[in-house]
Amino acid sequence: MKRLTTLALIVGLCTVVGLFLSSGLEDVAAAVVSAGWGALFVVAARGVAVAWAGLGWFVIFPRAERPRVAACVNLRFVREGINTLLPVATVGGDFVGARLLTKRGVGGGLAGASMFVDLMTQALTQLLFTVAGLGILIWLAGDGPVVRAVAGGLAIAAPAVGAFYLIQRRSGHRVIQALVSRFASGREWRALGAIDVLYDNLRRLYGQPVRILAGIAIHLVGWLIGTLEVYVCLHFMGYPVSFAEAVIIESLAQAVRGAAFAVPGALGAQEGGLIALCAIFGIPAEAALALSLVKRLADLLVGVPGLVAWHVMEGGSKAEEAEERAVELGRRLTPVLQPATLGPLYSYAPPRGAYGPALGETERGDLKKCA
Repeated sequence: MKRLTTLALIVGLCTVVGLFLSSGLEDVAAAVVSAGWGALFVVAARGVAVAWAGLGWFVIFPRAERPRVAACVNLRFVREGINTLLPVATVGGDFVGARLLTKRGVGGGLAGASMFVDLMTQALTQLLFTVAGLGILIWLAGDGPVVRAVAGGLAIAAPAVGAFYLIQRRSGHRVIQALVSRFASGREWRALGAIDVLYDNLRRLYGQPVRILAGIAIHLVGWLIGTLEVYVCLHFMGYPVSFAEAVIIESLAQAVRGAAFAVPGALGAQEGGLIALCAIFGIPAEAALALSLVKRLADLLVGVPGLVAWHVMEGGSKAEEAEERAVELGRRLTPVLQPATLGPLYSYAPPRGAYGPALGETERGDLKKCA
């Protein structure tokens, strides 16, 4: 798996370099500079979209067991940073987010189930967003190679989304178990709970269609917020497009990026997709590459704080676990430790036999570990 990821990364980097060289580095740089304040708007829009997605995660929880909105939003930034900036096939961050949610008082089974339901609502809304973009493209430009390519991708994606739903609702225990084992093999992942508990919570969440529909509606708005990135950035670069055309570019570019999930950061796929989509509306390749660079700038400026927050959260949780282990060990040893005489001034030297026969094998083992 690591070799495949490395190979995909190399191919993606070579593709990006080739596209930039063929389009002219100076022309691309000039297009990026022309974006001006539009680039800052793209970063701001990305931050709003990620926070909005956190709200979509929040609403699917049962009212009595909901975490704080701030917790879902903060962890959504962690998920985004991991999925966009680390080679984890765009889903590793979601498992991390579910595990960290258990540190905030949410049961492991519910945290894991909420993550799967949130992924389902995102996948469904992205599919609907892509269908909308394809429909608008056919309406504005008619049939063409791009339309046929996207239609072929949808023919594969739609059954895949349906299968993902059925796995959560039917006899998908083995598949979920394999996923958890693959991405969550460590001892600290046990908080996600047993698979049976996970499925009980999945049934409970899906049994509340109002909350599911609310999550779908929120994520649909989130995709439209992402459309503003394309709309504003191209306007600042001097290539004004209508909002409908921006929907086409954003929706189909996201579909391309999703299809290239095996390539870290969708390197090469995002750039090539934007060049092909922007060309439909007469936007040159250098402007499309500049748009891709601005989007990657947003990935970086929004994702890095998420990674930093993840590091802080993990460090805090590990420190708490170490402190709990130390307290527990101290509690077990306190009854058997006896007062000791002082040796040299710089050392603590208990006399031989000070622990007496009351020291059992377990305590001996604990002391050896301490030593």
